[in-house]
Amino acid sequence: MKCELINKFTVMAKSMRLNALKMALNAGNIGAHLGGGFSCIEIFAVMYGGIMNFNISDPMWDERDRFLVSKAHCVLAYYTALYEVGFISLEELETFESNGSFLAGHPMRNLKYGIEYSGGSLGLALSVGVGMAWDAKQKKRKNRVFVLLGDGECDEGSNWEAFMSASQFCLDNLIVIIDKNNLQYDGLTSEIMNLGNLSQKLMSFGWEVFEVNGHNVQAIYEILTLPIQGSKPRVIIADTIKGKGVSFMEGNREWHHKTLNQVQFETAISEIEREIIE
Repeated sequence: MKCELINKFTVMAKSMRLNALKMALNAGNIGAHLGGGFSCIEIFAVMYGGIMNFNISDPMWDERDRFLVSKAHCVLAYYTALYEVGFISLEELETFESNGSFLAGHPMRNLKYGIEYSGGSLGLALSVGVGMAWDAKQKKRKNRVFVLLGDGECDEGSNWEAFMSASQFCLDNLIVIIDKNNLQYDGLTSEIMNLGNLSQKLMSFGWEVFEVNGHNVQAIYEILTLPIQGSKPRVIIADTIKGKGVSFMEGNREWHHKTLNQVQFETAISEIEREIIE
């Protein structure tokens, strides 16, 4: 069963990359956030492919797990994951960033389509997640709250207030994943605002901390399915590569947000399809 799941995540992640490239090409001169989207595709594949409890036929189900995407510019990963599990149709996916589409460059809360949080301004979703997790505790619900942060986003002080609050309130139903791709819009995170030893910082704030290769679906899955110990909230620091899967995008700050031309598209598609064959 475990091997079947791992294969499912791997196939799903590759399919998401292919669809994300098509979305970016169709966006034309508007461009798309390719780098930060491609760094967290495996995270989304595992989350939607085998971790979260949700009901497509009842998207407002009270016991559903909540997933708040704080690094909201990663919509290429987000929307393609929602498509893979049936929240969004292919026809809807193809409307990405077009006039009148609900699939904008940053997500807009729309529970019908599985979108829990309106993003754009960084550093806010974790505070919302703390409130949701606290609410679930008070109402004795069993649902979990997941929040995806970027490492550059951790420069925002509001996150650290939320980290402190979650520990104070013993929110063991709150799980944070940090997409640590080491780049933000202006350059290397280590040069802009060095976070130092992030694991030690978060442990000092009272969190249970894990580090993982953010492109290893098996490792991500195994950590996310570990039993919660004690009453601490959990954070997973996922080491990733910005633009993962496309050679000319990987670790390249220019692909934070960029237009994709036909030649680049065909090169990227061939690299990903070749990986599927191999």
